[in-house]
Amino acid sequence: MPLREGSIDFRVTAPTISSHGDPEAQGTRIERGLVTFLLVTMILLPAASTVSRRLLGRELPGSAVLAQHITLWVGFLGAMLATASGRHLALSTLDVIPVGWPRTAAWFLGQAVSAAVTALLAWASLELVKVEWTGFGQVAFGIKVAWSQLVMPVGFAIMALRFAWRAGAPCESLRCWGLRVAAALIAAGAFLLGSAVPGPALTWILSILVLLAFLLGAPVFVAMAGLAMVLFFRDAGDPIAVVAVPTATFNLVSSATLPAIPLLTAAGYVLAEGGAARRLVRAYKGIFGWMPGGVAVMATFVCALFTTFTGASGVTILALGGLLLPALLEDGYPEDFSVGLVTAAGSLGLLFPPSLPVILYGVVAQAPIDHLFIGGLVPGLLMIVLVAAYGVLVGVRSRAPRQAFHPREALAALWDAKWDLGLPTLVVVAVGSGFATVVEAAALAAAYALVVELLVFRSIGPVRDLPRVLVHASTLVGSVVILLGTALGLTSWFVDAEIPTRLVEWMTAHVHSPALFLLMLNAVLLVLGSVLEIYSAIVVLAPLVAPLGVAYGIEPIHLGVVFLANLELGFLFPPMGLNLFLSASRFNKPLPYLYRKAFPFLLIMSAGVLAITYLPAITTGVVELLARD
Repeated sequence: MPLREGSIDFRVTAPTISSHGDPEAQGTRIERGLVTFLLVTMILLPAASTVSRRLLGRELPGSAVLAQHITLWVGFLGAMLATASGRHLALSTLDVIPVGWPRTAAWFLGQAVSAAVTALLAWASLELVKVEWTGFGQVAFGIKVAWSQLVMPVGFAIMALRFAWRAGAPCESLRCWGLRVAAALIAAGAFLLGSAVPGPALTWILSILVLLAFLLGAPVFVAMAGLAMVLFFRDAGDPIAVVAVPTATFNLVSSATLPAIPLLTAAGYVLAEGGAARRLVRAYKGIFGWMPGGVAVMATFVCALFTTFTGASGVTILALGGLLLPALLEDGYPEDFSVGLVTAAGSLGLLFPPSLPVILYGVVAQAPIDHLFIGGLVPGLLMIVLVAAYGVLVGVRSRAPRQAFHPREALAALWDAKWDLGLPTLVVVAVGSGFATVVEAAALAAAYALVVELLVFRSIGPVRDLPRVLVHASTLVGSVVILLGTALGLTSWFVDAEIPTRLVEWMTAHVHSPALFLLMLNAVLLVLGSVLEIYSAIVVLAPLVAPLGVAYGIEPIHLGVVFLANLELGFLFPPMGLNLFLSASRFNKPLPYLYRKAFPFLLIMSAGVLAITYLPAITTGVVELLARD
């Protein structure tokens, strides 16, 4: 579903936002049941391993490796559900194409190319499984590596069939089957590439088709995988070379921190479904309501904390907008400021644990995730304080009423939200104290969220609601994991072609100052962060930026925090900043209005990003202080 008529936007994968349908309604019962079972198993394995190590002095054998392979299965099952419901991360331009046959043709091309690319990925994955099938590699408990790999060809094949089916979605009933059959034939034709002779003409044709399909709504992972396979096919002159893409995807399981992605995603979705937003609003209003501009401060902190749970500012704006905007207006804040504040604050909090973008950056850039979280504490607080301070200034100018401080109500509200505030505290303490690894802390956080919502608040029914919540979480996990895997395939071609090396050589030859490099990096990330969805930006740009940081002697944790802070700012950068589109939809305001009202916050947060960039001590100093061995 478009966010606003005539706009170009990235679809957001979240429980409250659906692009084309509900994954719970469109996926099969087997998929939904299996992904729920696997997510619960993932929560239990690392958590049990942590307890076993602390009480018995040894971990559960094979639990860590098994959790990594289960992540692969959860990712592919989630990707299959995301395909069924149209919730893959994708650029949608259909709304600017005239209704009728032009829009139908554009839709068909995007879905048909997606079907062809995923069909070819299914073939390449099957070739990978054949190689491994005769080997003796095991995951754990006698499970062969090849058995784990089977989810890849099966998953890609089902995605190909679903893309072909969706190709006929916008047409009349009689024409639907014709378009679906045509898309299926195009997908089947992808296998004929094995007999094709690579050459410049074929390479250009395939590349243009993939890029055009991406512009017309094909998912980002399809564009990355398609381009990667075309490039490998061209360079090797042999279709078997495309196996490099699913190989890179499977190599995700070698990342020890990968399971943290589904675990923390599930934890955030469970808390969000259980009413954490309402409890947090009440708690922070009780704490800050007496201050000048107290309600604005409350809105800033609530948005930041809620974003740490969900890892996606779109969820924050859509879930909290209906609570925070009336509260600000009721206290006499100008509507212009109030809309701008909720729009800007929706991207705060991405640097705090257990934020998913931080984990994803750590996986892609191979940076220690615990150090990234520690290094992001002060920069994240700086961004919040700057926005909150502006809220105080406007509150004083507008003479917003200050409610009397009632200690009993404040304590009661804080006590009611103690369980919600406990989740990020649990992650920070568990990792910072060395009690648990990042994955184990993520599992403890997910188990904690389940206990809180199922047993303490009883806001989620274990049979009625929990499977639905976990299925929604799995669609985000699936869209991120499949994107990360295919991006690694494209990155492997970059490495083979020595693109990062050449980029480093060119930059160091033309830009000699690290300070100038950081300024250029800020500008590039700001623009690309407004165009690319944040997960796409991380998996595409981080492998290119990390070597440049090393070449200029920039500390990796500082570079990571600068990278993420710029993407956080990109949510507000016109004309394509995602928060601007979401607020326009949520508050029924025209985009030019949002551009103007968010601009003061863009300037304030830009000052914060520059301070983070050129004062590395606020990042590295905290890491040195708190992360000493």
